[in-house]
Amino acid sequence: MPTTAAASAVTVPPLVRAERGTLAPRILSATVLAPLPIAAIWFGFPWLPMLVAAGGAIMSWEWARLCRGDGLGVSGSLLLATIVVAVTAAALAEFSIATAIIAFGSILVGIAAYWQGDRAPVWLALGTLWVGIPCVLLLWLEEAKTAGPNLLFFLLAIVWATDIGAYAVGKLIGGPRLAPRWSPGKTWAGLIGGMTAAALTGLIAGWLLVAGSALSLVVVSAALAIVEQFGDLAESVAKRRFGVKDSSGLIPGHGGLLDRVDGLLAVIPVAALLTMLGGDGVLSWR
Repeated sequence: MPTTAAASAVTVPPLVRAERGTLAPRILSATVLAPLPIAAIWFGFPWLPMLVAAGGAIMSWEWARLCRGDGLGVSGSLLLATIVVAVTAAALAEFSIATAIIAFGSILVGIAAYWQGDRAPVWLALGTLWVGIPCVLLLWLEEAKTAGPNLLFFLLAIVWATDIGAYAVGKLIGGPRLAPRWSPGKTWAGLIGGMTAAALTGLIAGWLLVAGSALSLVVVSAALAIVEQFGDLAESVAKRRFGVKDSSGLIPGHGGLLDRVDGLLAVIPVAALLTMLGGDGVLSWR
């Protein structure tokens, strides 16, 4: 038998206790907010670009608040302006121009943050990419002939299902933590619950949209659920880095807009990459 000293050296994976959380306000907030992006996607131009620009502005303010610890300042204002101008360029001009604006804007934000003496110039510059690229790619996916509105509806459904499934199962079962250093509340059970909810949602979406093969959609949906969870973890890293719980308090049960769409910010670029590599949207895969 191992000695007491040896036994004490054995590390036990940290656990999360099963508990009743704040699932009800999260579902209520999602129910109230969901019609807005759905309607914007349905009606398209100019409502979707306007919503994306407004959302990008709010997330820019939240990111600047997170990194700077106070108001926008020069760097935060440049961040916000870059996102709004890039989204406008994506809607009215060329996507190549929009991406160039984001790249150039991230450099300006970093320089301004350093010049101002902000505590995290690199994080502020990265925020330009973290918020701006998904905003522009969302509009690109909406305009792509082989993707379009149905793909955006599909992505929203996957992200929402993953978020609710992961939260509900994680709180119900608890167990070993997924990444205790980054997000103490996330568990492996929650990840599996989110993947399962996303896979079922993908199956239902394929049936409703008469899309590609059921197996392809189930696999893609489960994979996007993993991406969504790691997008959530990425923001958790930033929040722990700056010692805050939420990016803001705009949405009851969720915190800020960044807290609500952090997973979507990660899913959109992956969906765009799959669309580019596959030559068509994932909904038509066979």
